[in-house]
Amino acid sequence: MGRFIAKRFISMLVTLLFVVTITFFLMHAAPGGPFSREKALPAPILKVIEERFNLDKPVYQQYLIYLKDVAKGDLGPSFQRVGWTVNEIIEKTFPVSAKVGGVSVLLVLILGIPIGIVSALKQNKWQDQLAMFFATLGVTIPSFVIGTLIVHIFSTNLRILPSNGLSTWKHYIGPVIALAGFSLSFVARLTRSSMLEVMQQDYIRTARAKGLSEFTVLTKHALKNALIPVISYVGPLVAAILTGSFVVERIFAISGMGKYFVESVGNRDYTVIMGVTVFYAIFLVVMVFVVDILYGLIDPRIKLDR
Repeated sequence: MGRFIAKRFISMLVTLLFVVTITFFLMHAAPGGPFSREKALPAPILKVIEERFNLDKPVYQQYLIYLKDVAKGDLGPSFQRVGWTVNEIIEKTFPVSAKVGGVSVLLVLILGIPIGIVSALKQNKWQDQLAMFFATLGVTIPSFVIGTLIVHIFSTNLRILPSNGLSTWKHYIGPVIALAGFSLSFVARLTRSSMLEVMQQDYIRTARAKGLSEFTVLTKHALKNALIPVISYVGPLVAAILTGSFVVERIFAISGMGKYFVESVGNRDYTVIMGVTVFYAIFLVVMVFVVDILYGLIDPRIKLDR
């Protein structure tokens, strides 16, 4: 286990280095600049600003400075939000995104896995056909379309649900459904296909031949192995949802990390763009690492040190 953790940690560092490097140079390759305006700033003022943010130095020096700051956990100041650092923006906005994302993840797990199991056990029956119809519908419709329909129908026309903010529990309904729609449908379909495959295995027939109850066969033998593909998907899913959906937060006017990221793209606030990207990359590689650990706990056949 110790050797595996060491290897994965080194792999995580290399991955993050690639993310930081690619993001940094893509930002500098983009046309324009963070202080570009329709009315150009006076040259003396622009020179002072560039010196303040080290933009007057060669690109490779800027990269080394940024890499050093990131290693210390400093993602730099915001170019457009005066007095704010990227760390402060993430600290303020991530809990908001995490609230909506956490509820969405719970909804995906609580509904998606049981729907997939029931659909597999009732294969080709009306329960299976009904579940897979809605699951296919959920996979094909993007989250921003679902969010827009919810705002148009239930907020604007029927006035049942609020369309902005997170003041009450009703405010969570729209963004949670929009965020969870695709993932819930995908988890349900993935669980169904995995369960159907596992239920055809020889050890399931052996367990039934021993006289074990169907509940025991399902929970003790089939479900653990069937959940392995689901866990591999849920790990990155948690990172993606908890860090906020850029479009969904914009639709429902939620002041989360996704909304600030979209605004930073429009404002060319490069440090915020790079900082949020690095933060998401860290979150993602950590969740993938957790998934790898869970593999060994769920399936003893997987030896992590090999």
